[in-house]
Amino acid sequence: MPRNDLPLRLRTQEPGSQTRRVPPRGHKKRRKHHGRKVHSSKIPNRVSIHHRPPEVNERATFGDWEGDSVVGVRSVGGGVHTEVERQTRMMFATKVDTLTSRDGVDAQKRIFASLPPGARRSTTMDNGTEMHLHTELVTELGMKTYFADPYSSWQRGTNEHHNGRLRRTYPKGTDFSQVSEEELQSVIAEINNQPRKNLAWLTPYEAFQEQLDSLRTGQCCTSE
Repeated sequence: MPRNDLPLRLRTQEPGSQTRRVPPRGHKKRRKHHGRKVHSSKIPNRVSIHHRPPEVNERATFGDWEGDSVVGVRSVGGGVHTEVERQTRMMFATKVDTLTSRDGVDAQKRIFASLPPGARRSTTMDNGTEMHLHTELVTELGMKTYFADPYSSWQRGTNEHHNGRLRRTYPKGTDFSQVSEEELQSVIAEINNQPRKNLAWLTPYEAFQEQLDSLRTGQCCTSE
């Protein structure tokens, strides 16, 4: 697939562009975090991560994602919805005006609707209220949805790690209403074009592109 045919968020960042950065997070002591409330029992048709197929757990298949919201300054509301593909570590993100279930699932559909079915097999989420309309991904896009245990962010470690990378540019307390979608996509492109040791020094963009190419030739989607 020619580079110019891909959505903007899949393309490489323009040479010479710069973004502001903050150092990686590091705390000497554990701190209490007062995040969003979770109500796992109230999520309709919730499927536990413990029912996720072994091949997904082992990253043996392509098109399985982990999703969450990066929260902005609470007095303003809103933030960024992120999805990271487990096998290639490709990150997608888009702004949300609120952390409601409607804005949450609409953000997910904007991300996944641009992909072929083989590249959007499933997503694993936390139990935030913005995930309550997840069944629309099932009925409209044919995806499977899974949920981590409450207060177990480590079960979505790939997404958590990449949200941490995003936080280097947008630390907690960022007012995302002052961040344009174009600026956000530039930061995501930078993250996706950093070579990774766990990808044999390919970038997530390159690894993701290889899998998309394999989809077209019918050779996708298991790892060797």
